[in-house]
Amino acid sequence: MSTMLEFVVTAFVTFFVVIDPLGILPIFMALTGKKSVATRKQIAARAVILAGVILIAFAFAGDIVFRFLGITLPAFRIAGGLLLLLLSIDMILVRPSGLRTATKAEEDEAEESTDVAVFPLAVPLIAGPGAMTSVILITGKADSDFVAQLIAISVLISVLLLCLSVFFFASRLMTILGLTGVNVIGRVFGIVLAGLAIQYILDGFAAYITTLKPFGA
Repeated sequence: MSTMLEFVVTAFVTFFVVIDPLGILPIFMALTGKKSVATRKQIAARAVILAGVILIAFAFAGDIVFRFLGITLPAFRIAGGLLLLLLSIDMILVRPSGLRTATKAEEDEAEESTDVAVFPLAVPLIAGPGAMTSVILITGKADSDFVAQLIAISVLISVLLLCLSVFFFASRLMTILGLTGVNVIGRVFGIVLAGLAIQYILDGFAAYITTLKPFGA
């Protein structure tokens, strides 16, 4: 029971910190600030639904792709941990990153886009490389346990619903927190993510070591 609770907590913290709804909030406001409240909510709903479909697809297809490419889960845990570590550093330094935010070229393209829900909100802001990596890592920890995988997907959906709630109350939250408050929270999330990233790397090395044959065997 305690192991499953630990799994749920780890999954929730990882998804929430990596997706970082509050960190996306200023960008969401910049992209939709001139639109009506009703239109803004429609954009938010479409973005979250599309991001959810993409992330859930990665959750189920990730293992198949790994097997096809010959990539082991320990190897991906190490690579994914390193990717999340880089993301955490960007969050702590409040530094723009292609892992979590749109690049300058992507922002210019988004300004010309008629539907910002797909790009850049759904991808790469919500369902970015960090989120995709996290989904595969978490479902990978569930291994072949269908119940654990179902729980992981449920936790992901709950975080996406929280993200949607943040978007719905975007104006009020920005008034309360301000850009400084959002950055402070982002730094705290970055520290937490750094710890999780190191743990994924250690888990990957530990899992790899267990696959090695004893010397002389």
